[in-house]
Amino acid sequence: MNKLLVVSAVILNLLLVNQISYADPGHGHKREYRDREARSNFQGNEDDDNLQEKRRLREERGLRRLQQHQWQPGYVMPQHYRGNGYKVDYREQNLPKPAQNQQWYKINNDYILIDSDSNNIIKIQGL
Repeated sequence: MNKLLVVSAVILNLLLVNQISYADPGHGHKREYRDREARSNFQGNEDDDNLQEKRRLREERGLRRLQQHQWQPGYVMPQHYRGNGYKVDYREQNLPKPAQNQQWYKINNDYILIDSDSNNIIKIQGL
């Protein structure tokens, strides 16, 4: 009799646990989502490599285009050149002193005076 009660309790417990696991509708969905995501990550490595290669080629084309750019007064200096790496000290390069809100930049062997507020090119001086 004792064994019968223990066996029936275990069976009842298993049935209840099984029913509870079916009651969670999101559990199986999460596993399916993880599996799908893992498959896409596996395929995504090739896609990431292609995207990185396309991005690198686009940046190289843009850089070549900027290096061939013909500077003229009144043009707006591209943002690519607005960093501190292109700024120069006018005293070290024997350039005229810039007015307030102006800065000299060295780009492609040219010294370019820029209005710091509008980023417009004011003057171009070759080497």
